[in-house]
Amino acid sequence: MKKLGVAILGLGVVGSGTYKILTENKEYFKTVEGLDITVESVLEINKSRIEELGIEKEKVAKNIQEVVSNRNVDVVVEVMGGVTFAKEFVLSALNSGKTVVTSNKELVAKHWSEIEKTAKKKNVGFFYEASSVGGVPVIRTLIESMQGNHITSISGIINGTTNYILTKMTDNGESYESALLEAQKLGFAEANPTADVEGFDAMYKISILSSLAFNKKVSIENIYREGITNLKEKDIKYADELGYVIKLLGIGKDKETGVEVRVHPTLVKKDSALAGVKGSFNAVKIVGDSVGEITLTGRGAGSMPTASAVVSDVIFAGKHSEFYYQPFNVEKSKEVKYVSDFTSKYFIRIESELGNKDALKIEKIFDKGVVIEKIIKEENDGKLDVIVLTNVAGEKQTLKTLEKVKALKGLTVENIIRVED
Repeated sequence: MKKLGVAILGLGVVGSGTYKILTENKEYFKTVEGLDITVESVLEINKSRIEELGIEKEKVAKNIQEVVSNRNVDVVVEVMGGVTFAKEFVLSALNSGKTVVTSNKELVAKHWSEIEKTAKKKNVGFFYEASSVGGVPVIRTLIESMQGNHITSISGIINGTTNYILTKMTDNGESYESALLEAQKLGFAEANPTADVEGFDAMYKISILSSLAFNKKVSIENIYREGITNLKEKDIKYADELGYVIKLLGIGKDKETGVEVRVHPTLVKKDSALAGVKGSFNAVKIVGDSVGEITLTGRGAGSMPTASAVVSDVIFAGKHSEFYYQPFNVEKSKEVKYVSDFTSKYFIRIESELGNKDALKIEKIFDKGVVIEKIIKEENDGKLDVIVLTNVAGEKQTLKTLEKVKALKGLTVENIIRVED
């Protein structure tokens, strides 16, 4: 039976879950996978975490050099988070001839080229299934199960924190602030939730997923990003009246004119598959020219779901002597052509201090630029809410039209949300 030694860098939420799965299922992996997996080393500065997991003192490394020089370690699992130290430690492990498994989406999105180049040079593996959509096996699906397809789009709910917040706002009528506080109490959101609520987390993930789907490196610098912090209860209410719910989506499309990748709040039809994905669950829709549409759904975050993906990579690495590297050049992101003026329907919420006459002015301005599909006018506290749902239009033309609307006195464009039918 093959022995496989593992080192874990970081015993936080995911690291602790990884340790538990590897140790508690040790006999199961022997029987089912034919691997005798042992955690040989851990690197963690928080002593209480080490004690809680009952890890032997002799397995606790003082620094990364102790880890990478350990001859019993075959696979190094990086679940520290952050970039600076994580990158240094990952490169150190690879240069020492160790295969690396990581859940660090920011690290992969920003430094994929250098890390994979090092892995290839040293003939070791670099695995990152857990970097995108937690326990949902989307990366292995893309690289091992979709070869018979030209993938034309990949999109979905890829951040559990924002989906939890938006579910609470939609189903319970809670404010953004209230839903965020609840998410923080439950551990779904960090004390500083910026990475999630401003769309950075989803941006890193859609960069990775789009790169794999379209076989070209999609850089984060070319992704349109917008978070959920500007959403109000009114947006949820009026979206509902129009037959939609609001989700933060990551969207990637491979078109003849170029690659279109964006992250933003999005109106989706109530009867769509994505509308029914609630709480901290995630869902990814992949469209291929041969298979058509497939959707993967599951828990996108949390200790055990993400650790499950980490362990799957550890086992995969242990059972394969030849490692997979991307067929596209991950260094040449500058050669990818991008679509900046994408098309969409638009939900636009405008507040007027003056009344119905302004609604007529708004309609006239749109008539000259963007076609209105539906308009709602509703008085609230002496002011008039004007909700415009447009037909499909270009981003630049829509924003140009809105500049003219903004020029009207007594009007405020409160929110602009894109629509995916």
